[in-house]
Amino acid sequence: MPFINTRTNTAITPEQEASIKAKLGDAIRTLGKSEGWLMLNFEDNCRLWFKGDNKKSIAMVEISLFGRANESAYNDMTKQLTTILSQELSISTDCIYVKYEEVDNWGWNGNNF
Repeated sequence: MPFINTRTNTAITPEQEASIKAKLGDAIRTLGKSEGWLMLNFEDNCRLWFKGDNKKSIAMVEISLFGRANESAYNDMTKQLTTILSQELSISTDCIYVKYEEVDNWGWNGNNF
């Protein structure tokens, strides 16, 4: 049950969104999860500032994960994620923050896992 929320100050076309979605569906396996449970949210044209500037393309990505992954998996996921956003949206990898949240309680379909 991973959830990836991507906020960026750039526009995302429907084609870019579809491509990023597919690539994240593959990348999520790095954390031991599958696209079958992956939920994504894309928020483009956000009013984001980084290092006192809003002129560069930037992104903030939050990944909520039911359960845990190891540090190596998180490092690999960050590398893949920043590469995807760099290739698809021309955001420099040093202008992307990635935040991970491990969740013990996750609800779905009227119950908790």
